[in-house]
Amino acid sequence: MDRRGFLKAAAGAAALPSAIAGLPAPALSQGAARTLRFVPQANLANFDPIWGTQYVVRNASAMVWDTLYGVNDKLEPQRQMVESEEVSADGLTWTFRLREGLRFHDNQPVLAKDVVASVARWSVRDPMGQMLRAAQNELVAVDDRTFRWSLKRPFPKMRWALGKTNTPICFIMPERVARTDPFTQISEFIGSGPMRFVRDEWVPGARAAFQRFEPYKPRDEAGTWLAGGKRMMVDRVEWHVMPDPATTSAALQGGEVDWWENPLTDLIPTLRRNRSVAYDIADPLGNIGSFRMNHLHPPFNNPGVRRAVMMALSQEDYMRALVGDDNNLWKPLPGYFTPGTPLYTEEGGEILKGPRNLDAAKKLLADSGYKNEPVICIVAQDQPITKTQGDVTADLLKRLGMNVDFVATDWGTTGQRRAMKNPPGQGGWSMFHTWHAGADCVNPASYNAVRANGDGAWFGWPNIPAVEQAIAEWFDAPDAAAEKAAIGKVNRAAIENVVYAPTGFFLGYQAWRRNVSGIQKGPLPFFWGVSKT
Repeated sequence: MDRRGFLKAAAGAAALPSAIAGLPAPALSQGAARTLRFVPQANLANFDPIWGTQYVVRNASAMVWDTLYGVNDKLEPQRQMVESEEVSADGLTWTFRLREGLRFHDNQPVLAKDVVASVARWSVRDPMGQMLRAAQNELVAVDDRTFRWSLKRPFPKMRWALGKTNTPICFIMPERVARTDPFTQISEFIGSGPMRFVRDEWVPGARAAFQRFEPYKPRDEAGTWLAGGKRMMVDRVEWHVMPDPATTSAALQGGEVDWWENPLTDLIPTLRRNRSVAYDIADPLGNIGSFRMNHLHPPFNNPGVRRAVMMALSQEDYMRALVGDDNNLWKPLPGYFTPGTPLYTEEGGEILKGPRNLDAAKKLLADSGYKNEPVICIVAQDQPITKTQGDVTADLLKRLGMNVDFVATDWGTTGQRRAMKNPPGQGGWSMFHTWHAGADCVNPASYNAVRANGDGAWFGWPNIPAVEQAIAEWFDAPDAAAEKAAIGKVNRAAIENVVYAPTGFFLGYQAWRRNVSGIQKGPLPFFWGVSKT
């Protein structure tokens, strides 16, 4: 029996769901109707949204910490913790006023000094934050509710930087926590958002819990994505980590869990037959698969080797392994930007188009001077998206004639190891797989993975001046036509130098019990507005 057949058979055996993964049977007498039980995409192995960039950490953090601005479902930044802002006529001074009554989960007020420290820590790790630091004269607290940011040059995308959905998000923490070195994980999880983290119930690899913070004051507007009124309709959210998809499917069908973030496409027919379960595309902007290479060390410090891999890989192989035979769920992607959005381009993408030519790729690999160095592939097995891509890659690299060292691990360990710059043979890595939400890939402002500014770049640390020059042109573009032209240059330079290898564009599902309502479509699970009867 193949993988898909096994999953479907296992998922259909939904008997005795209360025994699954040690979950307790539903306990209505304990307020189960006010508790939302959620199965996340992966284990919450750490809980510092600035230290790393894993989506699973961001998704939990969005409940616990609030933001100064928030991007809505129209990709517009709106005020969130900020009540008002004033911008000087020359664009060099921004003065922000916080909303009244903001409180942390230890019941201390949110003050401007907390914001200044939080922004300072975030700006060390985030590419847009780094740009702001480079343009900064000073960032200071004026009084308890007012802070001022003076710049050397205008930064018109300020609101976007402070409200974007991609990691790291500028979450606001108490000053004492925000003073933690940005390359060291925080150890105190005191938030400013609608839910507080129940730390004594956190069991990495199994469970996390969040309790509604009653003093939180949501905005008056309707909640949409990270913007507006974040009104919690349940008292408690429990995350249950369940790496086995068939087990999760059975738990959802049996009523042991309420919401599954990313069910496998293979299991949707099974879920469809259960009248108590609903499902839908999680985010119409989809996802971009990523084959991420380490530009610091052999073999992928050699652009010829990177291009040989790009020439050999079949996006169709990756996408069909991920989503099966439904052609509505994937597209080939000869570039880096989200299909169907204004800046989408295929400029320079010829190497990813047309039939694959393994012989030509082998010749390019030989001509590049590849010396049979091991390719240490770090592949998380508890994350279906990474595991599936990793299986395709192991086969591809072996057929290409490369020396494959396949390291099967978990997503939490991948998050730790990919931050290491050690040589691959000394605890480092050569490549890993991930994916990027389409909402994060609509322009360079929100797209960390396409940046190529060396040590300031995302994991893999590409240093490609042509990419950075084109991105700078986009930031300075006076109109939409100039933005589009600059993005064409970004795409061409990123493909020519292989910032990373896109494995295709794909859509994913989410599924939930029909007694749950208010679930939004978007790049992350938004828990506000979600109710359960």
